[in-house]
Amino acid sequence: MQWSSWIIVVLTILNAGWMTFDGIRALTVGDYVTPQSGEYARQLGPWSKLVQLVGIEPRSTLMKFAFVIYGVTAVILAICLALNLSWAWWGMLIVAILGLWYLPFGTIANIIVLILLLLAQLQKG
Repeated sequence: MQWSSWIIVVLTILNAGWMTFDGIRALTVGDYVTPQSGEYARQLGPWSKLVQLVGIEPRSTLMKFAFVIYGVTAVILAICLALNLSWAWWGMLIVAILGLWYLPFGTIANIIVLILLLLAQLQKG
């Protein structure tokens, strides 16, 4: 596997793994991981304002399930890419595009993943 594929896999597993953990935690405990003190105490990240703009309550059960479903799907696809399954490139492309809303880390990670996926495809010819 090329170095760029390893970066894709690591970034995806870090981001999607966190989303899976945070979504499961939110479903079981009732809320996402948030700062407990300071200026941003108990506040969600910038992504929450983005999903509110499209009419989804960030702390809703729907959003918590979206975290888990996206996270599990992306982790599975990253593993499939690491196993060099030919169709995994398309799946990774889709989850990277779908993950751009998760500001800020998910957006940055998924932009890097998208660039590396496209560069790898160009190198194949």
